[in-house]
Amino acid sequence: MKNLPNIRISRRSAFLAGLCLCTFIQPGWAEKGDKKHDHDHDHAKMAGPNGGRVLHEVHPHAELLVTKDRKLQLTFLTEKGKATAPREQTMTVICGKRTSPTRMRFARKGNSFLSDKALPKGLRIPTVIQIKMAPGKKSTIIRLNLNLDNCPDCDSLEYACVCEHHEHEEKPAARSKK
Repeated sequence: MKNLPNIRISRRSAFLAGLCLCTFIQPGWAEKGDKKHDHDHDHAKMAGPNGGRVLHEVHPHAELLVTKDRKLQLTFLTEKGKATAPREQTMTVICGKRTSPTRMRFARKGNSFLSDKALPKGLRIPTVIQIKMAPGKKSTIIRLNLNLDNCPDCDSLEYACVCEHHEHEEKPAARSKK
């Protein structure tokens, strides 16, 4: 057997090769037929039935509403955007400053879930929502900033506004957790 040449691969070369491989593989991951995108409808901004923000990161979609007493209300929606009866969903929210976060639990109230605590003071509140659709399923984590300022163009608060001037904003980040 012949002696093979000793080939050394530097860490930089291995990293670049892996990065190139990921670049070519990644675009096909979010195509239709993916488990997260197997439903067929548009994800454009839309108002919820109670005037809140529709969260497209979970299926069935949910409406997030800040009530007059600054509590959070989550309502799950049908494909037509109507409120549906809660099932086995559980959720928690952590919001406010990192040094003194507000942790919320939810209880059923009619066709919705209502938080046990009010939002902390302020008009722009960093918020992390964790929703588990059923026991044993992965949780979906949604990160967003609740902007409670009034919209200058409509009667909604900024977090729930569907005006055209908001189309350039980023979508909230979501990821699944075991």
